Amino acid sequence: MFSNLHIFLGATVADAAARPLHWVYDPLKLKSYIKNKKEVAFLSQNKCPFYSVKTGQVSGYNDIGQVMYQTLISSKKNDDIIKNFKKNIISHFGPGSLYWKNLKARKKYKKIKWTRPINGPWIHQNILETIRNIKLNKNFTGGKKVNESDGFCAALPYFLYDQNLSKVKKIIRTIANTKASEQFAIAKFEIIKNALLGINDPIKNFYKTNKQNKYFKDVILNLKKVLNDKNKPHIEIVKKYGKACSYPGTFNGSIHAILNSNNYKSAITKVIKAGGCNCSRANFVGAYFAALKGKNNIPTKWIKKTIPAKQILKNIA
Repeated sequence: MFSNLHIFLGATVADAAARPLHWVYDPLKLKSYIKNKKEVAFLSQNKCPFYSVKTGQVSGYNDIGQVMYQTLISSKKNDDIIKNFKKNIISHFGPGSLYWKNLKARKKYKKIKWTRPINGPWIHQNILETIRNIKLNKNFTGGKKVNESDGFCAALPYFLYDQNLSKVKKIIRTIANTKASEQFAIAKFEIIKNALLGINDPIKNFYKTNKQNKYFKDVILNLKKVLNDKNKPHIEIVKKYGKACSYPGTFNGSIHAILNSNNYKSAITKVIKAGGCNCSRANFVGAYFAALKGKNNIPTKWIKKTIPAKQILKNIA
């Protein structure tokens, strides 16, 4: 059914590893949280200032991928996947869910000074719009207000199930319906595919192959900048291109981590130490190194600490 599901495992473990330090934008606070720690992954105590979930759980980015994964293993017909995915989005993120309850609590926080994280998960803008658009029965239900990684995260398990480009694009647009969200996600998939195929220097190969491709014009412009900045410190580069969740910053930061790392653990450690929206970057970087170096490159201790990993491991040969 699935091909190379260890790639989704790589994304999931990376997200969970970064999650306790998700959305820490203050560099001084981040330094104080990780000072004298040999391991910055899977901190036992939540340090995210906005929301708190148990260590080992994933952020909302990877969680939309978990919903797609469950949809794929439970759908009997290929034609039912998108329809079932939409139903599962409503049940997992919509009214009655903890995500939805926390949305109500969050609205109260806007009226007072933010003093502590909400207990439980944080629903993303793209998912909010998706839920609204599903109820309105729109053809493409994805959000249009932000250019973030939710579409890539949703489509990753599907990409490992069926690499048909038009279908993958439909999945992305189901969650994130903007040009940037689609193009940067497709670029990530192409780079992951290069890594999986054992192509020498997967990122430079993508760059050379698509230099004249109009579809990837914005991706190539950004990739060129990061390649020129390859030898600069990672934290400096993530700050330069943006610590937040949006493209192109999240893409650029991910690429720089990949270019300056030799393995899964060192790459994800870099991602965490750079701060900000580490989880959005971690999903791509984790998937990439799992594709490049296989399941064994993911630290076994980290896999054991990742709560959703158990379900994924059931379908990995």
